[in-house]
Amino acid sequence: MKRPTKAEIRRQLDQQVDQYLQHGGEVKQVQRGESGLDNGRYDERTLAFEKPREERTPVDEVLQAIDKRRQEQKAPKKPAGSRTRSKRPRKKIIYDDFGEPLRVVWVDE
Repeated sequence: MKRPTKAEIRRQLDQQVDQYLQHGGEVKQVQRGESGLDNGRYDERTLAFEKPREERTPVDEVLQAIDKRRQEQKAPKKPAGSRTRSKRPRKKIIYDDFGEPLRVVWVDE
């Protein structure tokens, strides 16, 4: 389905305005520079989304429990009495600019 062009939308809006005026509607003229504010404030009756501030539920204990679980997951778990392996040298392949292997070297970790 093709989107309507700007000219078609403009024509539809003009038709709707004409129908509104023909059925007794009227357009209120507003002075240039006049604000939508009433005495420098918004009209509270028209702002449906404003409501009194609600009391918040403290969740400090929940956040502390979550942080504790995260710390436990991050901590490395080593079995008791385990020994660390001595670090052994490993092979490392050196490549040229085109991705072809040039040589193999041994690297201490």
